[in-house]
Amino acid sequence: MPHFHVISGCSGGGKSSLLAELGQRGHSIVPEPGRRIVAKEQAGDGAALPWSNPAAFARRAIALSLRDLEENRSAESVVFFDRGLIDAACALLHTSPGKNEEDRVLALCAQHRYQPVVFMTPPWPEIYVNDAQRKHDLYAAVAEYERLCAFYPKLGYRLIELPRNGIAFRADFVEAHIGKT
Repeated sequence: MPHFHVISGCSGGGKSSLLAELGQRGHSIVPEPGRRIVAKEQAGDGAALPWSNPAAFARRAIALSLRDLEENRSAESVVFFDRGLIDAACALLHTSPGKNEEDRVLALCAQHRYQPVVFMTPPWPEIYVNDAQRKHDLYAAVAEYERLCAFYPKLGYRLIELPRNGIAFRADFVEAHIGKT
């Protein structure tokens, strides 16, 4: 299993800031698929924006996550992912429930694994803000966080909640734990 670590959790919980800090410390990082898709869609026809077509958005996030995994397969050191395949799969199952979709997504997630420990940014109302790429409110973000907290363990992942503390502290916390997976 490659040294792929996922940082997931609540939207607006500080994932991207943490990943930026880990990148500054020399770690390989992969930006969040959702934000890349939204930026591309906002520059184009907007056919797969999460607020107008969540199922199309989730399918694109799955495809982009698979490409990210493939592009990093040969990495010899730790790679941190800002969300990834599991988050996209969870979003798709939320927007397009059904047995066939669930079976396909679960098989895909079983085939493409990350390290067994996932770092979760909890809801943190004091730092939550909306922007051009994050239009949902904190309540929707918390609901998504709860879905992720239920979904990851079903796939055999163990969750570690990150402390609500500064970025440097969080990065130290992650670095201290990656040798313990």
